[in-house]
Amino acid sequence: MVGLCAVDCQEDPGIRDGDKEPSLRNPRSLQAIHLKPLKREAQFGIPSCDLQLRSFSLQPLQFFSDFALRAAYFLGLPASGPITLPRITERWTVPRSHFIFKKSQENFERVTLRRMIQIKDGNPETIQLWLAYLRKHQFYGVGMKANMWEFGTTEMSKSLEEIEAKSLESAAPWSHLGQTKSIGDSDKVVADILNSRRVKKAADYNYPIHEIS
Repeated sequence: MVGLCAVDCQEDPGIRDGDKEPSLRNPRSLQAIHLKPLKREAQFGIPSCDLQLRSFSLQPLQFFSDFALRAAYFLGLPASGPITLPRITERWTVPRSHFIFKKSQENFERVTLRRMIQIKDGNPETIQLWLAYLRKHQFYGVGMKANMWEFGTTEMSKSLEEIEAKSLESAAPWSHLGQTKSIGDSDKVVADILNSRRVKKAADYNYPIHEIS
């Protein structure tokens, strides 16, 4: 039986090594899934966006962090991370019951895990596109919070003065809205209203209603 098994387990002598079909190589895009995400190097190192990911479970947090880094690479954004942030631990102590177990208490704990991905030297429009793509394909159980920085010109003070001047011009028609008049003028205004023809007609009960206006 041992000899028969040895003969049956041998390969067919008619099949040569050259006749075997070569195994197909997986595409590079498929191989990249099992490798670390690629990252681009920042030229100046100026922070443009900090994306903070939060979750109560580790597996979805790691998965979405990997997804965000791959999306940033293909959009041409230099990303660094994910950086592990300190955990947020919350505890609550509540009564166990409202009857005979009222004096005994029960503790509940919730631990929030956090990761941060930082984008450097990124175009604001590209960063907004990246964040919109992450919101569209957001993974369940993972929250996001982003802080963005945009840099303007050195003539920002002049533009702010122009904006302030335009706002004052637009607010001119509303200068008398609300209690903007002084107390001394209010008595005169009230007296003019009471002495007006419309108020006198309304105070006269014998006057026809359709002629008050």
